[in-house]
Amino acid sequence: MIQSIVASNAQLPIQTVPSMCQNSLLGGVISESQTAAAALSPYYYLNGKKILLGVSGSIAAYKAALVVRLLVKNGAEVRVIMTPSATNFVSPLTFSTLSKNEVITQFFSTHEGLWNNHVELGLWADAMLVAPATATTLAKMANGNADNVLVATYLSARCPVFIAPAMDLDMWKHPATQRNLHFLVTECKNHLIPVGHGELASGLIGDGRLAEPEQIVDYINQYFATNSSALVVNNAPPLPPQTLLGKTVLITAGPTYEPLDPVRFVGNRSTGKMGIAIAEAAAQMGAKVFLVLGETNLLPQNKDIQVISAHTAQAMYEATTALFPEANIAILSAAVADYTPVEPQKSKIKKTGDLLVINLQKTLDILATLGKNKKEGQLLVGFALETDNEEENARKKLQNKNLDLIVLNSLRDEGAGFRHDTNKICIIDKENNKYEYPLKSKDEVAWDIMNLIVKKIPSSV
Repeated sequence: MIQSIVASNAQLPIQTVPSMCQNSLLGGVISESQTAAAALSPYYYLNGKKILLGVSGSIAAYKAALVVRLLVKNGAEVRVIMTPSATNFVSPLTFSTLSKNEVITQFFSTHEGLWNNHVELGLWADAMLVAPATATTLAKMANGNADNVLVATYLSARCPVFIAPAMDLDMWKHPATQRNLHFLVTECKNHLIPVGHGELASGLIGDGRLAEPEQIVDYINQYFATNSSALVVNNAPPLPPQTLLGKTVLITAGPTYEPLDPVRFVGNRSTGKMGIAIAEAAAQMGAKVFLVLGETNLLPQNKDIQVISAHTAQAMYEATTALFPEANIAILSAAVADYTPVEPQKSKIKKTGDLLVINLQKTLDILATLGKNKKEGQLLVGFALETDNEEENARKKLQNKNLDLIVLNSLRDEGAGFRHDTNKICIIDKENNKYEYPLKSKDEVAWDIMNLIVKKIPSSV
């Protein structure tokens, strides 16, 4: 049923392994110099960090060179370890030139006959990144097979380890690979950077692509930002990359247009910006995201978000109810029409009199349907846009539709609601707790919403 409503050229990502790694966001004071530095660099928290990069034998190794360039450009000190097979794809000289450090490929230096101390390397780093991590390297890491200097160093590392896999579709889907990943993430507490979806070296289309260099660097930057004593200053509150890894998030966004005739419709002023921002945040947190999107010319930038177009209330109802059984979290931010014409005309309605009477009928209530069918282990979030008795109406909606959270905004608040890049919200939970937020950009509001959802997950999902 689900596959029938997803666009034919979209592939459902395979389920990634769950993570037990959770980090907390700490507050602090930002100095003027820190603010200035952050304004110059989107990866401020990498400045001064020691990053150990392990490169294994994959055609995607060329992307690792770009990762080194980005890390160095943003103030990190980088040292590179390569497996012997990796040197067949990219020359060690390339990484040496970019990192300005000797590249290690063997346990012993071929020039001087000296032992390359993998223990020292593991202790030196603030973070270790394995990118690309092939199926072979993952298997060796998971089983402690230290037959090359990369895996030996990994086993000696005391710092956080980030793994960015790269392999062909069937290798990625194979139970052996997924078992190894599950062990590395849940037992070894490593951080998995999700693979990308697209064309692979074999010519197949699917999951297994190495994440883009900017995404890889962003994950590491977010980790250091999350574990820093300073607040984030780039208007993108960071969360642990794997907070929602293994979770499926269903989001609705945008307006529905109910046709009167082939030309005209009954609609509203929603743009879908808020819901799309939430989808982007959820995807950055590692979730598999389905976005049921109404009539809008906006689209998410993250290509891993599965977009299902639903331009009418009926289409949105069908798509959302079909996807809901697989969802861990559902966030319904769409502005769905409450009424739709009883008999849409097949031809354009002509102007023939002073009055035109149109009979409308109620649309199916998507939120109430999901609330009625919600199972143990599902978290349901609704939105309420009000003009009068805002909080009272939101609380009624929260209770009557069996929601876990409701996000309230008012058209009376300047800068909130439709057609703004900002929003001002209040969130109420089913325990009657109230969380109020000041006016912010919709991107920041999305992170506020996802932050609170994450806090509710242990007791709700």
